[in-house]
Amino acid sequence: MKPVLLSLSLAASAVFLASAGLAAGMLADAKGMTLYTFDKDTKGVSTCYDACAKFWPPYLATKGEKPMGEGWTMVKRKDGTEQWAYDGKPLYFFAKDMKAGEAMGDGMKGVWHVVKE
Repeated sequence: MKPVLLSLSLAASAVFLASAGLAAGMLADAKGMTLYTFDKDTKGVSTCYDACAKFWPPYLATKGEKPMGEGWTMVKRKDGTEQWAYDGKPLYFFAKDMKAGEAMGDGMKGVWHVVKE
């Protein structure tokens, strides 16, 4: 699933859709779910597996998807799946974010961060 650019105009109270990937200044997937980076990852390498990945599911690319713009890449995970990355940093969801735009994982344990505009 490709990300989508969502920006909230407070004056007009409208949401505009485009093809990048920001929701209210935060990187989000096409459903508006916030995307995070993990400080313990190295550029192009995910280190979040097993119990970590249960709380922080990777933003996986579907078969045949290609990077769609500047900064977007995919990294190969240990199981062979491909995970979306932005500026070389693998992207994740937070399992406790239940609605679009939530960012409950931002700053978690000092190592999880939303990607901001």
